[in-house]
Amino acid sequence: MKPDQKLKVSKKIQVQNMFDSISIEYDFLNRIMTFGNDIKWRKNIYKIAKHYNPKKILDIATGTADIALELSKINGCNIIGLDISEKMLEIGRTKVLNQSLSEKVTLISGDAENIDYDTESFDLVTIGFGVRNFQNLEKGLKESHRVLKPKSKLIILETSVPTNPLIKFFYLMFSRSFIPFIGQLFSKDKTAYKYLQKSAEKFPSGKNFINVLKKCGFTNIELKPQMFGATTIYVAEKI
Repeated sequence: MKPDQKLKVSKKIQVQNMFDSISIEYDFLNRIMTFGNDIKWRKNIYKIAKHYNPKKILDIATGTADIALELSKINGCNIIGLDISEKMLEIGRTKVLNQSLSEKVTLISGDAENIDYDTESFDLVTIGFGVRNFQNLEKGLKESHRVLKPKSKLIILETSVPTNPLIKFFYLMFSRSFIPFIGQLFSKDKTAYKYLQKSAEKFPSGKNFINVLKKCGFTNIELKPQMFGATTIYVAEKI
């Protein structure tokens, strides 16, 4: 194995270990850091998704399964939630059991860049706050494209940096101080939320991400900014 390959493998394991380490407090801190807006964003994903009446859904980077559970409200659908962190999935499975949704929602351990499903298996793929953690962004998106049926949709919820200069200034001040502070205060992993904050800034959001989606074969891409552009929902179609 080449040195750069070893580095990539170790990074993927590092991300897996990080989410394992913050799994217990993840939902609680997510509420705090988004001021509860994450609940609204998931509802917005559901409103978009139900319009297409999908029957088989893949929720990548499902984490503790909040998006998968929201999507379970769609009549007649079944959801597979996939994540690299087994400890996040354990919490998600408890939620599924508590809501008596085991027949609709199945959570499995897996890699977004090597999805163990046949080509054209799903009517919808969703990814919430996951693509910026992909080891290889384009490879992960091409895998999502592969498992989607033709004319089906990909819905992504991801952090973004506001384009308005004034809002961007306050956003960067806030994210660089508040998010690491809350992580230091409540999390056992003191470095995890520094990573999450930095990765949010580095992610090629907005028009740059639209270009990446096009490169990976998607078309008819819609961009729906949330919370003054601090988060964005992307809707893209497989040709």
